[in-house]
Amino acid sequence: MRRARRHRKCWRRPARFNNRLQGRTFIPPSTFSRWNAKIRILEQLRKILPITDVVVEDVAAVSKKNCRKWNRNFSPLEVGKRWFYASIRELGLNLSLRTGYETKELRDRFGLKKSGQKDKKTFSSHAVDAWAMAADISGAEHPTETGLYYWTPIRVHRRQLHRFQPEKGGIRKPYGGTRSMGLTRGTLVRHIKYGLTYIGGTLKNRVSLHGFGTGKRVTQRARIEDCTFLTRIAWRTQWYAGTGRRHSSPHLLAGVSCLYEDESREISRRAR
Repeated sequence: MRRARRHRKCWRRPARFNNRLQGRTFIPPSTFSRWNAKIRILEQLRKILPITDVVVEDVAAVSKKNCRKWNRNFSPLEVGKRWFYASIRELGLNLSLRTGYETKELRDRFGLKKSGQKDKKTFSSHAVDAWAMAADISGAEHPTETGLYYWTPIRVHRRQLHRFQPEKGGIRKPYGGTRSMGLTRGTLVRHIKYGLTYIGGTLKNRVSLHGFGTGKRVTQRARIEDCTFLTRIAWRTQWYAGTGRRHSSPHLLAGVSCLYEDESREISRRAR
């Protein structure tokens, strides 16, 4: 994508003299995106729960003896981890770190077993370490809930707004963006046939609909008139019971954000 843009015949390129780091620590974009996703989840949880402490299992990268500069800057893991810890402290939260062997000791103290079957969506596969570290801070004695609540951000393609290869006539079809026929992608709707879904892309005056729980596209030819608009969501959620079975309750819609003003006006206009 970057190569295609650089070789395209553009009449000018914007100045680059004012976007340098100027003494700031560089974080690779992929590393920043990965760690910033955790901060976003934490900020969403703070809107629901009174969080005061955060416990993180500290993972150390391989270091070299007598190579101070290498040990400080070589690893994206270390760079992203330091940024993540600093961001937590900026939120005014108490940060506690635990090593891997300390987490193992906590599991043994609470009598919990960790499963190696990561494909199973169960408490023992994915959440037992997190609960043990949190219980060490909060003083809990045993888990009161063994279900898992999955939060997945709605994926929106922002960088590529048109197809790379033009079609007949030299026209490059639209691709990506955050709007579909005047509506924000990720708007939660109820379709007369497909039920609870959210809006994706657009094609030939029709919109794509994606399943709320799985995110899989269910149709590309939905009409706006067949949809009842509910709200704008930034996350899609799934609840798995303690046995790893997906829960199908329709009221589990946490993570729903507020409507944008322009969408509110559009929905009101259509309702009239």
